[in-house]
Amino acid sequence: MSKKGIADFTKADYILVVNKEYEIVYNSRFDRKMGASLGTKPYRNFFEMYPSIGRGESSIVKTMSTGVPIIKEAQEWTDINGKVYVTENLTLPIFNEGQVVGVVELTKDLTNMGNLEDKPEFLDSLNREGKYHPNRDSNDRTSFEDILTINDSMLNAIEQAKTFAQNNNPTLIYGETGTGKELFAQAIINYMKSPKQKVIIQNCAAVPDNLIEGILFGTTKGSYTGAENKKGLFEEADGGIFFLDELNAMPYSVQGKLLRVLQEGTFRPLGASREKKVNVKIIAAINVDPIEAMENNTLRKDLFYRLSSNMIYLPPLRERPDDIEYLTDNYIDLFNEEYGKDVKGISDDLRDFFLDYSWEGNVRELKHVIESMVTMTNSEILDVKDIPVYLNGKHKEKGQKKQGAHSADSRIMIDLESESLNLRDTVNKVERELIIKVLEDCGGNKTKAGEILGIPRQTLKYKMDRLGIDDVE
Repeated sequence: MSKKGIADFTKADYILVVNKEYEIVYNSRFDRKMGASLGTKPYRNFFEMYPSIGRGESSIVKTMSTGVPIIKEAQEWTDINGKVYVTENLTLPIFNEGQVVGVVELTKDLTNMGNLEDKPEFLDSLNREGKYHPNRDSNDRTSFEDILTINDSMLNAIEQAKTFAQNNNPTLIYGETGTGKELFAQAIINYMKSPKQKVIIQNCAAVPDNLIEGILFGTTKGSYTGAENKKGLFEEADGGIFFLDELNAMPYSVQGKLLRVLQEGTFRPLGASREKKVNVKIIAAINVDPIEAMENNTLRKDLFYRLSSNMIYLPPLRERPDDIEYLTDNYIDLFNEEYGKDVKGISDDLRDFFLDYSWEGNVRELKHVIESMVTMTNSEILDVKDIPVYLNGKHKEKGQKKQGAHSADSRIMIDLESESLNLRDTVNKVERELIIKVLEDCGGNKTKAGEILGIPRQTLKYKMDRLGIDDVE
């Protein structure tokens, strides 16, 4: 968004404050029906009040997870009373002692600009400008070539996805939040070249448990108070593709009905006496290990076994150190262009921190971190001083761990009389000697050596390859 757009938020129409538990603790829009105004207790859950907003695409969740401010243009959403709004939102983190404890969101209401109920062409114009797409994000034209990676596991996952896109069997994508599951799903959808009107996307976590069965399979008049004859999403997707994100958030009983669709291609709308038949390619995504999900009874075993023939695993970013550097360079280029900056790269200290950090938000978190650093810096080289506030504590922990690794027995000497005192060469030499020393002390056990050095095993292996260190017996 332009600087003018950001300045407009100084005259925001609404202010919303949400705490770490996603409870609305303040809403400047006083509406007794919403039950979420100043001083209202007990607090109402954000996703209960705004059921159309899924966790996967929520700027509230992203800012809470990463501590990075987010601007969203022309976002359409529906409140608990069914009223539709279109807004521009600026979401900002609230910090306490370096930790994100909540977010504040400033909102500009665009709804009345076009009177959405009477002039749906207002939304159409937003679609043409590429700012907003119903039920999906800006990835609706994503191809496999748009997935940035040089990691062997991820490249293999791309080839798997291309193969699975050529059959009608259901596909399950699993990986931690931010690893790119939605990106893969969208790439599969576009690879199959299905008509857009036959592609349905639904985040299962965004729908209340008591409504999801009717939304998926449809309802008949009289099936419950106020129910009307209405098609479900499966019927809408007949002959096309249905992407179910956060499948493990779907109620256990409804998963059983989904299994029947996968096995027999039939389902029964709520209150109906007859079966309906559909032919739909199912793509599902979960953000936890399926074994763990089954043990916790959030994923049916029989449903998992039906999905497991076409399964794609996306490893977390901390296990892909090669991608950390590759993505960092790409995002710097991206945000240089977007914000008119001229950042050349990152310092060695920052590179080491990135390789050691756990990246719980994975690729999504890295992208937001780089964006924040590029927008805020006035330097050509990003350094640890530029990292977002919420990462400061992590950087201090890293320094303390490394300091503990330098015992008297593993002290490395630097020859100050050497003809070559190039800083990078010297750092590499010291790092190489330290790693070899610790590996020897651990009998070649990389996991134990990584713990002593304060870095993950995968990062240690990456450094060994970079520094030409062979396995130590």
